[in-house]
Amino acid sequence: DTMAATPSDEGCSTGAGTGTAASSSLASALPPALALIATATTLLILTCTVTHALAGSPLTQLGLRPAGRGLWSYLDGQLSPTRPTGGIRGTWGYDSSLGSHSPIVRVLFHVCAFCVVWAVLLVGPAALSAVLAVVYPSEQCSADSNGTANNPEDEAFLTITSPSVLSDGICAAAAYFGGLFLYHMVTLGVSHPGGPREHKIRRMPQWDDVTSNADEDVAAKSGVEWRCAVADDSHNVTLERFGIVGDESGSSGGSADDKIKLGMTGEPSGRQMWTWNGRAKGNATNGGGGGTSAGGTLRQLLTPTRGKKNAATAAIDEGLVQEMACGGRSPGFNPSVNPNSCDQIFRAQMIRSYMASGQTPPSKDTKPQTAPEAARKAAHFYSMLQTSDGHWAGDYGGPHFLMPGLIVAWYVMGQPDTMLDAEQRALMRHYLTVHQQSDGGWGTHIESPSTMFGTTVSYVALRLLATDADGDACVRGRKFIRDNGGAIMTSSWAKFWLCLLGCMEWEGHNSVPPEMWLLPNWFPFHPGRLWCHCRMVYLPMGYLYGSRFVYSGAESDPLIAALRKELYCEDYDKIPWSSTRHKVAPMDNYSPLPLFMKVAQDFLALYERWSIFQPFKNYFREIGLKFCVEYMAAEDLQTNFIDIGPVNKALNLVSAYHAANNDINATAVKNHMMRIPDYLWVAEDGMKMQGYNGSQCWDTSFAIQALSECKLLDEFPVMSQKVWTYLERTQILSTEVSQASPAHAYESTANREKFYRHVSEGGWPFSTSAHGWPISDCTGEGLKGVLVLLQSKTILGGVRDGSLPNIEQKRLHDAVNVIVTLQNEDGGWATYENNRGFGWYEQLNPSEVFGDIMIDYSYVECSMASLTALADFREMFPKHRTAEIQYSIQRGREFMKSIQREDGSWYGSWACCFCYGCWFGIEGLIKAGEPLSSPVIQKCCQFLLSHQRPNGGWGEDFTSCYDKDYADNGMDSYGDDGSGVVNTAWALLALSAAKCEDVDAVRRGVKYLISRQLTSGDWPQEGIAGVFNRACGITYTAYRNVFPIWALGRCSETYGAAIDVDPEE
Repeated sequence: DTMAATPSDEGCSTGAGTGTAASSSLASALPPALALIATATTLLILTCTVTHALAGSPLTQLGLRPAGRGLWSYLDGQLSPTRPTGGIRGTWGYDSSLGSHSPIVRVLFHVCAFCVVWAVLLVGPAALSAVLAVVYPSEQCSADSNGTANNPEDEAFLTITSPSVLSDGICAAAAYFGGLFLYHMVTLGVSHPGGPREHKIRRMPQWDDVTSNADEDVAAKSGVEWRCAVADDSHNVTLERFGIVGDESGSSGGSADDKIKLGMTGEPSGRQMWTWNGRAKGNATNGGGGGTSAGGTLRQLLTPTRGKKNAATAAIDEGLVQEMACGGRSPGFNPSVNPNSCDQIFRAQMIRSYMASGQTPPSKDTKPQTAPEAARKAAHFYSMLQTSDGHWAGDYGGPHFLMPGLIVAWYVMGQPDTMLDAEQRALMRHYLTVHQQSDGGWGTHIESPSTMFGTTVSYVALRLLATDADGDACVRGRKFIRDNGGAIMTSSWAKFWLCLLGCMEWEGHNSVPPEMWLLPNWFPFHPGRLWCHCRMVYLPMGYLYGSRFVYSGAESDPLIAALRKELYCEDYDKIPWSSTRHKVAPMDNYSPLPLFMKVAQDFLALYERWSIFQPFKNYFREIGLKFCVEYMAAEDLQTNFIDIGPVNKALNLVSAYHAANNDINATAVKNHMMRIPDYLWVAEDGMKMQGYNGSQCWDTSFAIQALSECKLLDEFPVMSQKVWTYLERTQILSTEVSQASPAHAYESTANREKFYRHVSEGGWPFSTSAHGWPISDCTGEGLKGVLVLLQSKTILGGVRDGSLPNIEQKRLHDAVNVIVTLQNEDGGWATYENNRGFGWYEQLNPSEVFGDIMIDYSYVECSMASLTALADFREMFPKHRTAEIQYSIQRGREFMKSIQREDGSWYGSWACCFCYGCWFGIEGLIKAGEPLSSPVIQKCCQFLLSHQRPNGGWGEDFTSCYDKDYADNGMDSYGDDGSGVVNTAWALLALSAAKCEDVDAVRRGVKYLISRQLTSGDWPQEGIAGVFNRACGITYTAYRNVFPIWALGRCSETYGAAIDVDPEE
């Protein structure tokens, strides 16, 4: 009865057999694969549990990873006590200061990932075989029924893919670790800034040709006298304003838990603020110190012949004062000519003070012919601007979105005069008015074309400052807003201020959940891993969002009702707020939200309103809000209520007010208000909010190094002595005053671990010691400033005879420790902290208007400043941490080479832009030991030479930063035929450091600087010099003095008389 099989039956039988074999292969692969997955899961859970338990343990090792070491060298150092970096260096669990697990934990994470790859390789081929067996047998049956034989290669394939645990393990190891190696070899690295942007800025700002005068428009009407007070004088002014005298001021100190007292704490050195008559006793003309003068009014400063003169100032030539103070301009401000202030008011005050003391200014009748002569005259001029405590003050304004936030804070807190008085508000209103552009809008910063971000917040600020809605400024501003879709099209930061004010519903803003802080610190995405500026802004944002803070008078205030009508194109009550969360005008959208971020925010919107989530959300939100309050209080005390920057300053202030049950007289609230003047600056364009509480330490550290290279330290002994004293006072938590402040208690490892702070003691700040945040490059430049002063006979003599304070070696060692511990694993240095996050964090950037804000990247500027400081320190103190410093320098050298662009340049992330980056790149590499003949150095020199302009100078504007591409027309708008003195100085510093053989190019650059020098010894204020977060410009009025002096001195030292003599002449 058995029938013979037909060819078709045999084919089907073979297919069935193939499927059975594949199924059998898959079945045999599953057990070891599941075992590997179970092992990986168990190991991951155990590792996370242990790392959580050992987080910050031992606390004495917090943040002490050996400098610049990667995973394997770090592991070797931690486990090998005999190594120079051996012993327990770093914690055994998660280190919140580094944002990193210990090397052992990281190895275990790699083991877990490897097990998963191994399991996939075990199951994958077998699963693929099973799928093929199901798909292809039917085709084989069809083919066989037509007489086609089975393909023997198919059977061979099934045989080869039979699981072999050991061989697959070897393959998995090769795939995983080989893949990691290739990834690190091929990718640019998270800190590489990348190439030019695809979408470049094309719009240009434009203003009406109108010259305004703060004197005529504001000061003359109010009859007040303004002056800049610094150091102790500034503290006395503030205390008097708040009615505090004697023992009532100050903190109880000693413990972070002590009751906060009302008053000023921290080092007064470096503090600068503007005040008007009636606030301080005495008549001082000096910018600072001791309360000795009153120095001139705005009327005197801009039209001084109308001001009163006392005996000390009667002989002063006010016309000469104005000529020197105005930097080649006429008094007043015309943004169509240049929207950058040149600090006329402050410089006039300082020059008048200098002349009143009996000293003689530089002669305007002599014209320097050589680089040394030009540098000496420039140094003489710049010495007139030095304040009594030793620093150089100046305008650090530029962004337009800062002051409106402060004004909103003032308004929602009940408009207290002690916070912003009528005179301050008048100057603020003047500033906003004169910077309005022809199209009715305001830019994100002073050189930016109009944006919805800048326009919306500036318009609101004007209205809150009692500007008439029917006035020209508001009519034009309102038209710009409505023409671009209304305030629903502005960026998220502007929307946040509108929500606080009651001019937008919270449903129109994306969620900022404060309960994110309750995640374990080691969680892959945790706010403690964010760049500190980002972290400290979104901390109070989370608190205020979670509290749903809204101005208490929003529903009854007629001005808020009016703004609700003015800001939108539709009826406020009919706007579907939730659907507007992702709306943003293209002009604001520098960093568009990726799809993933939009989906995440949409989910959070559901989380905020769906009832199913409410029990969970309400419970954890309350705990999260409490932590936010505690963390903000810690930030306030660590910074003596200055806070890290102007945005979180205003937000922390509102948060403190809310946490105090809206009590304007609460101690924390008053202490906050006392520090608001730290951020305000007065110039010929009015009163502005600066991007920090100044750039005092940064500018001063550069200035003293410039003078050193010009061999002028002992020729200007008083200036050098004052800088030494200032730098001694400014080293963070290193003086008796700073160590007596509440900030010192937060330097304990327990508090640093809890509040995500890197070690601070021994660092130098960007601004003042009281600010309390050390930065890698500021510490490096501050240390270099001290080291060059230690080579001055004037300073050494003063320290020996006791007329100058001593800076003990231990304090220099502390500075080195800050620098060494701030080095990242990639060998570079970031700003305030180590890089704690990952590159993919940038996909979660919610700001829209800024780029690369989520983590603390390594930068060429920070890396150069840090490694050159270590190199200079090593030359003077060769026995201190010798091997570690040498390793650190070499790792930094490797990093800087790795981020050089293909064209030979380095992108400057903190100034405009490639000339700046090239100076840092070349100088850092040469100091680290890179030979002058290195292709890296030569390629950068060729890049710079290729961009020298026909007049001998170099020039860039803000578009270089924004576009990440050298500005096509140089500094066309605000420079000199496309060149600028600051860019030229940076290029010359780089070329002379590299001993560029094209002496003619260097000579032409030097001649350009000399030709642009004014008769006073000053240089003109040109385009904006600074930048942050890729998309926002910021002012450094000191740069036009410091860097030309430095470049002239270095070129003279490097090339001698060759740069002063033209062979053709």
